[in-house]
Amino acid sequence: MKNFNMYEIITKKRDGSILLKEELQAVIDGYVDGSIPDYQISALLMAIFLNGLDMRETEDLTGIMLRSGDSISLEGIDGIKVDKHSTGGVGDKVSFIVTPIVAACGVKVPMLSGRALGHTGGTLDKLEAIPGFNVFLEVDQFRSVLNKCGMVISGQTENIVPADKKLYALRDTTATVNSIPLITSSIMSKKLALGTDAIVLDVKTGSGAFLPDINDGIELCKSMVNIGEKSGRKTLGLITNMNEPLGNAVGNSVEIIESIECLKGKGPDDLMDVTLALGACMLIAAGEENDFAKGIKRLKETITSGKALSIFKDFIKAQEGDPGVCEDYSLFGESVSSWDLISDRSGFVISINAFEIGMSAIDIGAGRRKKEDQIDHTAGFIFHKRSGDRIEAGEKILSVHSSGKEDRKAVEQRLLNAINISSGVPAKPEMVLYYADHSGIKEWSKA
Repeated sequence: MKNFNMYEIITKKRDGSILLKEELQAVIDGYVDGSIPDYQISALLMAIFLNGLDMRETEDLTGIMLRSGDSISLEGIDGIKVDKHSTGGVGDKVSFIVTPIVAACGVKVPMLSGRALGHTGGTLDKLEAIPGFNVFLEVDQFRSVLNKCGMVISGQTENIVPADKKLYALRDTTATVNSIPLITSSIMSKKLALGTDAIVLDVKTGSGAFLPDINDGIELCKSMVNIGEKSGRKTLGLITNMNEPLGNAVGNSVEIIESIECLKGKGPDDLMDVTLALGACMLIAAGEENDFAKGIKRLKETITSGKALSIFKDFIKAQEGDPGVCEDYSLFGESVSSWDLISDRSGFVISINAFEIGMSAIDIGAGRRKKEDQIDHTAGFIFHKRSGDRIEAGEKILSVHSSGKEDRKAVEQRLLNAINISSGVPAKPEMVLYYADHSGIKEWSKA
């Protein structure tokens, strides 16, 4: 390969020019093997953040990152395999519900997940609230659990897309995270490294999303669906509402408990709306259904019959956790401190700012400020009032379970500022907004 000069590549992108595939290959190869220093990659990332990548560049970067490490082959495992990915939010515990209900319909669901990032919760951190649960599986274990249970959720090994690991850590410290082509290549390189037949994407929009503007969410969704389809994977996407926390629980063990309640048929409407819509997309992507309404009906039946909960218990046991948590929530342990946030006025809850709730969760110990921080798995919030609900002065808005190390007055004030109570009667927010496939994007109500 021709020797490319990193200075010239940075200059080229700084000035808005298109990079060759060979130039992108040289950049990724050099960064992974250590021959290109962080400061030069940082400069290129900022140039990309400011000037973007076109679709050809984004496709090339995704493929190059994918080939920087190992992939997980699912050959020999019977059935259609469908992966689901969320761009992250507050109270987003959909994976723990949608995975067993889709698996109960005969579709295998393998997932590679991550830890908390910024104000958003992490799938692996939540699973680690289950006593004994193993979130890091070797490839053979991963395949075995998937074959046995129909579902598996594990962390990404060191050899899966190592380029993304290095690039993401740098993006996180150089204010270049919110770049649509960089997000696309990061997510899709990891999705394509897992040898599924299809991919379903949940792109969040609103105050609790990494891309709060809905137009950015639409662009990201279309970009990722395009990459997936061009890679030969059936790829569908939904754009869902993350202006408010999803469900009533925000935290780690409290979100697992709420997920179990959903599998028992007691889930809150907003959470179940998103879960069932994504589940129906997964059935359609797998070729199991061709109608959303029929797919949702079938998914609901897996909850009513108890089959989905049974699969979830088997999954916990297969990954060395204690399935007894599904019946005895005391096994999760108790928080050091508990207290209630009380409303000082009467009216209706108009809105709840998801970003501020996510940051407050970090304040009480449920998230990390630095990657080395220890999470308190028992810390979290339980909401008693949501948007559209009537509340009286003196009533509980939410309950706080914390590590006991927070500045309570500061947390109370932040929470009160995040929750808008007024005299007007608001409409319940729509949770599923848009649907995307190979033909483009349309309103969910018209899908």
